[in-house]
Amino acid sequence: MNATPAYNLTANLLEEIQVPEKGILSHTLYNDDSVKLILFGFSPGQELTAHTAPMPATIQILRGDAHVTLGEESMETSAGCLIHMQPNLTHGITARTPVLMLLTLVKAGRIDASKKAA
Repeated sequence: MNATPAYNLTANLLEEIQVPEKGILSHTLYNDDSVKLILFGFSPGQELTAHTAPMPATIQILRGDAHVTLGEESMETSAGCLIHMQPNLTHGITARTPVLMLLTLVKAGRIDASKKAA
């Protein structure tokens, strides 16, 4: 009988993926019914255009500098920045330098669109 491990270990996020010369690379580190962890590598100038998510999320800038839009606000961020977002907040990111970013999606906090309309 195979038991599900009690933890998931990534020894060094900074070495998990290489930032591509051009484009965006993403790698799912962990995914279950409650949470999804995705590591992104952005080459300079690459962006995730403004979008929303139906669940709480955090962005952690691990390396590099990026321009981030959160709702109506825009700001410059760099390594060490942590952003927590509530569901349905419009957000986007543009890499100014090579960027390594960890995105955490909290699925347990998902807002069901059918219940929201009720």
